[in-house]
Amino acid sequence: MPESAISQLGAADLGSAFAAGKLSPVEVARDHLARIEAFEPRVNAFVHRDAETTLAMARASEARWRQKVPLSPLDGVPVTIKDNLAVAGWPNRRGSAVSSATPEARDCPVADKLRAAGAVFLGKTTMPEYGWKGCADSPLTGMTRNPWDLSTSPGGSSSGAAVCAALNLGCVHLGTDGAGSIRIPAAFTGVFGIKPSFGRVPAYPISTMGALAHLGPLTRTVRDSALALDVIARPDPRDMMANLPPENFAEGLGRSLMGLRIGFSAKLGFEVEVDPDIARLTREAVDVLASLGAAVEEADPGFADPIAPLMVLWASGAALALASIPKADQARMDPGLVAIARMGEGISSAAYLEALLYQRNALAMRMNAFHDRFDLLVTPTLPLPAFEAGCLSPQHGRYGTDWTRWTPFTYPFNLTQQPAASVPSGLTRGGLPAGLQIVGRYGADRLVMAVAEAFEKARPFAPISAPKSGVKVAG
Repeated sequence: MPESAISQLGAADLGSAFAAGKLSPVEVARDHLARIEAFEPRVNAFVHRDAETTLAMARASEARWRQKVPLSPLDGVPVTIKDNLAVAGWPNRRGSAVSSATPEARDCPVADKLRAAGAVFLGKTTMPEYGWKGCADSPLTGMTRNPWDLSTSPGGSSSGAAVCAALNLGCVHLGTDGAGSIRIPAAFTGVFGIKPSFGRVPAYPISTMGALAHLGPLTRTVRDSALALDVIARPDPRDMMANLPPENFAEGLGRSLMGLRIGFSAKLGFEVEVDPDIARLTREAVDVLASLGAAVEEADPGFADPIAPLMVLWASGAALALASIPKADQARMDPGLVAIARMGEGISSAAYLEALLYQRNALAMRMNAFHDRFDLLVTPTLPLPAFEAGCLSPQHGRYGTDWTRWTPFTYPFNLTQQPAASVPSGLTRGGLPAGLQIVGRYGADRLVMAVAEAFEKARPFAPISAPKSGVKVAG
């Protein structure tokens, strides 16, 4: 098969090609490594690569396929792993220049499960320091860039993962999401990303963001994410909170939308400016869902912006993350992260528990009441397309200087722990991707993915094959 064809194949395609003997995992690994080598100087999506390990894993997979004993549908499929998830033999830097470069002794649960499934590891992807913001730069790796326009940001904190998904540098890309960190870059780069229900995918060590932090995949297609979740969404004894039973996510795809009740909220009821192109694409997406048989009604969930409890939990987590780092080393860290940690040091235990228990529970109860009326909520993933790389907020200033002001639709559902996904909804007039967010009741991950796939099939999104520049960033 020509190398150009390999670059268009997803995980589901590769499994079929391996089984038919049309491709080998080694061919695929070499193709992905060559494209990474070609594109990496322009996009800066990797913090660690190890071609020797990649090819050794691919050769082992090739032998299994020849013997017709693959370990799973992901056997031989190339994957990447975000740089806050431990991989045995590789450093776990968390985007920080003051972190240890010592290789990890043991895989984290998701890496362990992917390794056991026969997946081929391409490397670890970039992130802002400790994942503290929705942007794509860190003191360790510098700037990661959006392949749709290299002058713009891919968002974060699963920055490199989204870039790799957009360019198909690997088929499955593991990310984490504490306030939108899977969905933000998915929307900016035109890929699918899902934050599963909290407790669906095990984590170890537990994030300092605690109940906010979810693990999930970013991929070009919904089906590839379903295949990934079939592997990684299984309990692990190292995470006592990962207690949702395994489900077959791939089998849950392909369902009809007839009879589904969907609430559409253009702004979640918040006072936030939504880019006209984003608003148009979102309404067009809602019309597609209605045309597929869903009963769609405009409805806001009815809660105020929960930024206050989010910041209590976020800042407290940052303070815990930096507690063991000497002040001299903190001077070399991202000043924004250090400032958030300082804020967290001043938060009382009573304020923390109020946010964690009472305010978060009140928000979850509000959403439970919403889901008594609607099976799903859909919103824009973000109110704007990608903006200038290296900026915490757009330079036009309409969202202020705090990055959470341009991410108001994502973080509420970290507080409620619900499944939430971003699926590409089209391109703005400036040629930049937009995302549609689909939110389900806690535990309804299969429904979220089924609706995302139905939309994906009804409104296919054309991916890119190489980084490009020249798109004018909206002012």
